[in-house]
Amino acid sequence: MNIHEYQAKEILKRFGIPILEGVVIFNSKEISEKIQQLKFSSFVIKAQIHAGGRGKAGGIKIVKNSKDLIKEAKNMFNKTLVTHQTGSSGRKVNRIYIEETCDIKKEFYLSCLVDRSSSKITFISSPAGGVDIEKVSQKSPDKITKVKLHSSKKINDAEIDKIVKPFDLLEKSRKKAFHLIKSIFKIFTEKDAGLIEINPLILTKNEDLVCLDAKINFDDNALYRHQDILSLRDPNEIDPMELEASKHDLSYIKLDGKIGCMVNGAGLAMATLDIIKLYGSEPANFLDVGGGASKEKVSAAFKIILADKNVKGILINIFGGIMRCDVLAQGVVDAAKEINLSVPLVVRLAGTNVKLGKEILEKSNLKIISANNLSDAAKKIVEVTK
Repeated sequence: MNIHEYQAKEILKRFGIPILEGVVIFNSKEISEKIQQLKFSSFVIKAQIHAGGRGKAGGIKIVKNSKDLIKEAKNMFNKTLVTHQTGSSGRKVNRIYIEETCDIKKEFYLSCLVDRSSSKITFISSPAGGVDIEKVSQKSPDKITKVKLHSSKKINDAEIDKIVKPFDLLEKSRKKAFHLIKSIFKIFTEKDAGLIEINPLILTKNEDLVCLDAKINFDDNALYRHQDILSLRDPNEIDPMELEASKHDLSYIKLDGKIGCMVNGAGLAMATLDIIKLYGSEPANFLDVGGGASKEKVSAAFKIILADKNVKGILINIFGGIMRCDVLAQGVVDAAKEINLSVPLVVRLAGTNVKLGKEILEKSNLKIISANNLSDAAKKIVEVTK
């Protein structure tokens, strides 16, 4: 689960990490009232969306007086920002954050995440922070330092020393960096974070370290332990279909293609997406119905796929283990009849009760194309959706 920058900074502040003063505004009517709380005279207006690249898309503005602040803040609301992370449809701005400016001496990059290849908590640091950190990692990998921690319970001074070494700090600032790293580690482990990214982490002309921007996301599977974090979820930043899928405990991610996919098991789902691309088309979604889905859950999944207007055909790929093929088949038939299915449907079934599942599909009088294996299924759905 992602949260907004201002929410991330509130968490950082609670753990003793330095941030700049600011105020969040939820609608244009609040602007005049909220800016009276500000005790500074130079402002940065930041659009609050769950995507990077805001600055290049016009989502960050620096203004020097209250009059310009009100004008730019009003213009920012309801603006649609298109960045490299939003896709072509962009994201509508429903919240803005107004923050004080500061004198920047240097910009650094700092993040904490789980390295999936080693299953270790890892800190990444660089002396080249800012908007183009991705280019730095590609063109100057020597400027990127990765430190994999030996323990998930604690971080030692030797590890912190390696993390902050690229920053080349004076002793005063170095001590502050040690405190910062320890605090980030504490947030990461106590709150079940998946990523904490500070970009940029700045060194001011007074040799203070300040988090100028912050991004935090959390492990969805651990949110039941953190109701305080769950309450930070912004429904406006979640695709409506993904939100609906979560109500039925379905793993759904909308993609940009035209072939809807329903699969049981994340690994099989990824293989299904890959083979669709291999045969020359693009998947419209990732959808994992899970191992023990009921026919009601399958029916809900089917409706969610078809709610996407880009879907020109559907591929159902089920390997029945805990998930029985007959349950899947009945759910598909019920949903297809209810919504009057009008796009091609290719179904590949294997495993538990596969014969019974195929019989249900055959007797449904629906125009269903049967496939013998995954390769056959992918070929057929790509062909009929050309």
